[in-house]
Amino acid sequence: MSTSSIAEEVATQETNTRETKITNEISSGESPPSQIQLKEQKLSCRKFSRYDSLDVEANKLHPINHHSSKVLTLHLAFQSIGVVYGDIGTSPLYVLSSTFPAGINHNDDILAVLSLILYTITLIPLIKYVFIKITNGKGGTFAMYSLICRHAKIGLIPSQEPADQDVSTFQLENHRLLRASIFKSKLEKSKFAKFFLLIITMLGTSMVIGDGILTPSISVLSAVGGIKEATSAMTEERIVWISVGILVFLFMFQRMGTDKVGYVFAPIIFVWFIFIAGIGIYNFIKYDPLVIKALNPKYILDYFRRNHKNAWISLGGVVLCTTGTEALFADVGHFSVRSIRISTCAVTYPALILAYTGQAAYLRKNNSDVSDTFFKSIPGPMYWPMFVVAIFAAIIASQAMISGTFSIIQQSLSLGCFPRVKIVHTSSKYEGQVYIPEINYLLMVACVAVTLAFKNTVKIGNAYGIAVVFVMTLTSAFLVLIMIMIWKTKILLVILYVLVIASVELVYLSSVLYKFDQGGYLPVAFAMFLMSIMFTWNYVYRKKYYFELDHKVSPEKLKEVIIDTNSYRLPGLAIFYSELVHGIPPIFKHYVENVPALPSVLVFVSIKSLPISKVPMEERFLFRRVRPNDLNVFRCVVRYGYTDVRNEQEPFEKLLVERLGEFIKEDYKFSIVEESQGNHEEMDSDGSGNGENVDHDQEAVKRDIEVLEEAWRAGIVHFVGEQEVVAGKGASLGKRILIDYAFNFLKRNLRQSNEVFDIPQKRMLKVGMTYEL
Repeated sequence: MSTSSIAEEVATQETNTRETKITNEISSGESPPSQIQLKEQKLSCRKFSRYDSLDVEANKLHPINHHSSKVLTLHLAFQSIGVVYGDIGTSPLYVLSSTFPAGINHNDDILAVLSLILYTITLIPLIKYVFIKITNGKGGTFAMYSLICRHAKIGLIPSQEPADQDVSTFQLENHRLLRASIFKSKLEKSKFAKFFLLIITMLGTSMVIGDGILTPSISVLSAVGGIKEATSAMTEERIVWISVGILVFLFMFQRMGTDKVGYVFAPIIFVWFIFIAGIGIYNFIKYDPLVIKALNPKYILDYFRRNHKNAWISLGGVVLCTTGTEALFADVGHFSVRSIRISTCAVTYPALILAYTGQAAYLRKNNSDVSDTFFKSIPGPMYWPMFVVAIFAAIIASQAMISGTFSIIQQSLSLGCFPRVKIVHTSSKYEGQVYIPEINYLLMVACVAVTLAFKNTVKIGNAYGIAVVFVMTLTSAFLVLIMIMIWKTKILLVILYVLVIASVELVYLSSVLYKFDQGGYLPVAFAMFLMSIMFTWNYVYRKKYYFELDHKVSPEKLKEVIIDTNSYRLPGLAIFYSELVHGIPPIFKHYVENVPALPSVLVFVSIKSLPISKVPMEERFLFRRVRPNDLNVFRCVVRYGYTDVRNEQEPFEKLLVERLGEFIKEDYKFSIVEESQGNHEEMDSDGSGNGENVDHDQEAVKRDIEVLEEAWRAGIVHFVGEQEVVAGKGASLGKRILIDYAFNFLKRNLRQSNEVFDIPQKRMLKVGMTYEL
């Protein structure tokens, strides 16, 4: 099984031919043209093939060794405790009370439930997520979908056109295993499979966002409710309003960023884990050390024989011990794989095992306290310190899902599957730490509404279970696909995974669905609503992309368009934004037909999100020149990984002009090599026979650089397409509703592209055009 990350996979697919090595030397300016020619003559007598900047740089993407320092890894491991594990760490507050809502019928039922909890935590959070799943890379459901799409042509997002593949380091692997090849071929041929995978991915993502609503509500209500043990004056209504106040404070704190939040929260959660582990040891020794018998799975079988259907229903409470594990995977983008593994194995897993074991030992002697096991099992002198820490831990528990929600929405936005929202990068040191204001306020309003509506943890727990287990089951299905097609795992290991882990999750899913009408409908309804928004946006996004692809202006016809419209060239630099990598967008032709004046330098920019985490700054801009040279027209692809900053802390315009100047110089070097290669038989041994051409090219480079600098001094204007989309004539009713009403409603009420990419308002012009889709 391969455990390489996405970035490492990209690096292993680099082209290392001799010609590419020579071209890299040219682009870096290490050798003069004559030396390059002599090297090439020694290596090969074949004609030197032309490479331009796009072709060369697209194969230069190197793996990035993030967080390689051991000190930094330990630092991130400690910080992750405050961001990642708050949710699963506070599950002891409500798991046993949710499992036995009607009380304990038999003392051995406690051993059976403890056995279920121990094996469930070991199988799902530890083995599945920490040691198998996060080897896949960073992110949540969309990261897995993106990885699968990179190895098979099954994606419905516009990233697999030949032009996109060249600049997105997208490479289809030559499968050597017959099983993987057959499986991949069947998926690629099935339109239903492609559509189904995208829909399921959106549904799973929506469920995780639903977790971000339910986690704060159930955690804070559970912790605040513990004060009833100290005073009877605290009514349910007061508990609810105190919880609402805490929730509002929590969401207002998010703008500080994951980095600062982690520093503040990590010590508190660390203390929380020490407390629950210590109390667990105390209860284990004082009440019933023989509870260790729960390691024997025989008690689970006896539990089902005694309780039948009620035992199966109680699984909906047991599975709550795994809450927050999907956030653990999504939050890898905020930290690193190694730091997550260290913090899980050294702190989280042992603390949880000791906490549940201690609670079970206490209940063996105090069956009647099951409705409030956590607080009743706390030794008297430790009650108030534990209550205070529990309040803070419950607040922090919400942080894992909130941070995970931000990461997942950022990925889906990068893939064109979510409406435009503002992504704020909150850390200059660590990639992937983001804050999304619109989503933060949406989650806050939804959390407050759920808390006020349900008022207790019973119905919220029912809803929570469905959201948690559904996403777990979905990720297992994706993981099986990855094992078969990408990791090429032995079939026996795949079958073992399905039998041991996936089948357990299916059993849990059947249990939580039983409580659908008791609050379980909430995450499903929310997910369906959110998924409809995502599907609408993605559907029209794809239609717009292919419309531009079908109506683009080819580079060969660009000169005709400019000449036919009698356009005047004025000093200045114009940046036209487009989704297209190759070809000129149709909105440009629409512009020159109506405004016969163009800046002296034109750059058509396409911003692409790659299925990797980070693109080095020196490899961010890829250029190609549109011939003839005297047009001064360039195409540029600006590449971002899904954890990269977009124009917030970098001088985008200045960088683009600097890289464009470097490209112009490199482009002429390629021309020199081509001419030298074509005439090498006529040249002298020292290469002096081509001196006149070299002098001519040097003058051309100087002239083009002067034109670029003059354009830069004259000013830059940003042209943004303001496309109005309407359903084409003869479109079906459903298509008209989707495009004319649903999409346009979203577009009017959400951010525009210029706001997302921070395009300067004073130098921006919008060009309107209607697309009939």
